[in-house]
Amino acid sequence: MNYAISHDTKIAKTYDYDVVIIGAGLAGLYAALNVDENLSCIILAKENMDCSSSWLAQGGIAAAINADDTPLLHLEDTVVAGAGECNLEAVAVLVNEGPYDIEKLVELNVPFDLNEDGEFYFTREGGHNKRRVVHAGGDATGRETIRSLSQIVAERNNITFSGHSCLFDVLVDESGVNSVVVRQNDSEFHLIRTMSVIIATGGIGQIYLSSTNPLVATADGIATAIRAGAKVTDLEFIQFHPTGLWDENSSGNEFLISEAVRGEGGLLTNTDGERFMLNEHELAELAPRDIVARGIIRELKRSGEKHAYIDITSKSEDFLKTRFPTIYNECLNHGINIAYDKIPVSPTQHYLMGGIETDVNGCTNIPGLYACGEAANTGVHGANRLASNSMLECLVFGRRTAQYINHRHEAGEIDKASDSNVSSDTSLINDLPSRPHSTLDYRKLRRAIQELMSEYCYVIRNTDGLKFALERIEVILSELETCYDDSNEYLEALNIATVAKAIVQAAILRPESVGSHYIED
Repeated sequence: MNYAISHDTKIAKTYDYDVVIIGAGLAGLYAALNVDENLSCIILAKENMDCSSSWLAQGGIAAAINADDTPLLHLEDTVVAGAGECNLEAVAVLVNEGPYDIEKLVELNVPFDLNEDGEFYFTREGGHNKRRVVHAGGDATGRETIRSLSQIVAERNNITFSGHSCLFDVLVDESGVNSVVVRQNDSEFHLIRTMSVIIATGGIGQIYLSSTNPLVATADGIATAIRAGAKVTDLEFIQFHPTGLWDENSSGNEFLISEAVRGEGGLLTNTDGERFMLNEHELAELAPRDIVARGIIRELKRSGEKHAYIDITSKSEDFLKTRFPTIYNECLNHGINIAYDKIPVSPTQHYLMGGIETDVNGCTNIPGLYACGEAANTGVHGANRLASNSMLECLVFGRRTAQYINHRHEAGEIDKASDSNVSSDTSLINDLPSRPHSTLDYRKLRRAIQELMSEYCYVIRNTDGLKFALERIEVILSELETCYDDSNEYLEALNIATVAKAIVQAAILRPESVGSHYIED
């Protein structure tokens, strides 16, 4: 099967756009703002602009703009955190161009937090040897950034925003990208003819039982790229944030206790008040995330407890209300006053380092198909992402992807949608085979995959468990691929199964432990 759609998919409307961007997080919005204003651009969001991992991002954006910092020092910290698996070309682009994009955000009126001298308020996070993380709204950097950029997007005449647009497939022919098929408002299908598609759909959180990602993070962009024939790499490198807020009655959508809490002096302790990370790494609580996550898991196995604690009670209540207003209030909702009470935490799925393989201009192996942000794999994160490099990646490579598309138009390599003779129509769909209508229980299948991934492809893995999970997931995927349903529920189950299989296969093919991929056997 090449596509989620089938011969029976009925197209209600057809449009033409120069650039189609899938995803309305930071990568998608910033890419759109860098698309030449003479080119028509549409942003497709599964829900709205306030439903993305970018919106939920707390910590901030890392960039070497402090007086005692340099891009080289930022590069060194990134490579160390990435366990030597980073693409040095991509990291060099990230750290050298990042300061420019921070300046652009300032020009776009993103309200960064400033000190009493009117300069950036820098904080330090795990894996950083310098205070180089800037933030907004205390611990609401993502929300404040998305708010600012979305207002500007709304004012751009060449940009159209379409919410509740569920991507089903990117169609390709012998020349590359041909069009995209989306299901609009849970009802009719639309075909958008284009020669440039940017996938910026974020992560894979809903493949696991517990994740900090929003409920819409069902690996849609990566699964769509796989069906279209795009190369995906490093999917085994999954970051489990060590400090998700532990709740006995959790729904699986976890609230994140930002690494910045530890950067401001928060200590990890067990139920006896002992700092167990002192024996795990020289940076203790500020070690790279994979090391801290494994340290917590080992401590929980030793003690038999369900969670560890962060103790930030050394700080005043006034400081915590100002620096971490979101975390302070959310914890209060759980009956925890972080100025006086320890915060119960445990590791939870947070970020995918791998993804759709791209170069530093967002190009994939398919002409006209691009990716940026978490869905992409430039190699910048290696085996473990350095804290607060993710938003910087969205900015730098979202901009570069848009600039590359602009260049192709300027060079006459692509015609404008209004002038092109793209032959994209429903003929590609008509040539697809029909598949019997599905009667599967999608919720049950999703839950089965989530349980397998959470048991066998978690912080600590073993080969036998991975092979067992792969066998079970392949059966589920086969069931989904041999039938068809035009519902979003079917598509999400298919996407979860597609990417879960690819993740486990990648984990099996890497028998040695490195970074976030830890094999205990």
